[in-house]
Amino acid sequence: MQMGPYPSFACKSLHHPLWQPRWEVRIAIRSDVWALKDIPPLSSTSCTLSLGSIASEDENSAVVLEEGFKHSDSTLEASKYKSSTFAIKLLGILRTVGVPSWQETEIEPSSVKIFQASGSFNTNAVFFVSCPLLPTLLLRIYGTSSGYCISRPRELHILKTLSSRYHIGPRVYGTFGNGRVEEYFDSTTLTAPDLRDSVISRWIGARMFELHGVDIEAVLPLTGSEGKSWEIGAEKNVRDWINPAREVLSLPAVPDTTRAELDIDGFFTLWEKYMRWLKEFESREGASRRVFAHNDLQYGNLLRLTLVQEGMPDHHQIIIVDLEYASPNPAAFDIATHFHEWTADYHGSHPHLYDPARYPSLQERRNFYQGYMSQSSTPSQALSEEDLERELETMDCQVRAWSPAPHAMWALWAIMHARDNFERGEGEPEFDYIGHAKCRLEGFRREVKALGVPTSAV
Repeated sequence: MQMGPYPSFACKSLHHPLWQPRWEVRIAIRSDVWALKDIPPLSSTSCTLSLGSIASEDENSAVVLEEGFKHSDSTLEASKYKSSTFAIKLLGILRTVGVPSWQETEIEPSSVKIFQASGSFNTNAVFFVSCPLLPTLLLRIYGTSSGYCISRPRELHILKTLSSRYHIGPRVYGTFGNGRVEEYFDSTTLTAPDLRDSVISRWIGARMFELHGVDIEAVLPLTGSEGKSWEIGAEKNVRDWINPAREVLSLPAVPDTTRAELDIDGFFTLWEKYMRWLKEFESREGASRRVFAHNDLQYGNLLRLTLVQEGMPDHHQIIIVDLEYASPNPAAFDIATHFHEWTADYHGSHPHLYDPARYPSLQERRNFYQGYMSQSSTPSQALSEEDLERELETMDCQVRAWSPAPHAMWALWAIMHARDNFERGEGEPEFDYIGHAKCRLEGFRREVKALGVPTSAV
């Protein structure tokens, strides 16, 4: 299997006009489909109960607006989702924020079925909420450690803009003290093998291109609290996360061997050299266009609709969700991030480790690029064979140049998320964050070396 990045690194014709930011985007149409896919069967019990008894559980939660959404101050404890108290409190929240249909119906708490879809209780926990004759909802409860790297107001603004202006992603019905209520899509989550399916891979590429066509200024307005909208997310995140990562590694519970193996200061020195190399590279060869990037396009953040509407483009079966880490970035960074996710198996015996042998081959990468290009104003079918070959080489070269950056960003993310394990002295964690950080930093150093980035002292 041919893999990247490669020991021999040379790019051709990076100034080709098709890779410059003049492309137009065909915005995706969201399918609003309700059903109970992947949810345990419901009883035929009708939803009956006076809402008066529910209102008392949420009577102190004022209806306020948070980023344009109705908000309840109530909170939910994810680990107690099977309890009747949880259901009663949830119904109060749904009534307070005015979720369609759910606020207009008398509901018996015992009729509400809550099914955990994904996540853990210290990161985000996601649940499907259903009741006979009512639309299913998606309930997202923020975990105790999920706020380390995420600006929730920024995320909510992004979700609202994408949904209302671009019809991309789920609608948010309302927020509460530690989570939000979203639209549910009748769909299945993609699996690790799905990413390797040639048809699905092209669809993902097409959907990514559509997301990259979103106006950055509209999604990320310039505000004093959030900083410059156009700053490259990878650079900003590494700069913002390096000191919190250092603080975690300074905790007494962290073994000296772990600190030495991660070598956070040595990493940051190499990161700065890599950034200088990238700037020289893009100045010389041409820059990957700056886009609104997802930055975490793993298989768990990709849905495939169960029902396909008549006349819907085939690639619109794929829905991109979970934009917590979305930000402006080079298109090549987002593609490189996705390719790294080919090497992951979060449901395997070692979910924290990536297997470089599973990195997409050159043929698989070119297949993805053609799906990506299919939504441009000059699709690949309209190109001559020579121009198509030049375009594919250009995209692959840019992706290889940016390939180390996702490893660096997610390594720091993992170190920060290991804080709770060290502070609480927990045993075997649900996810080995430090093991993941080691894996990512190993990938970063390996790929930077393959690019020929100078590592000697400057």
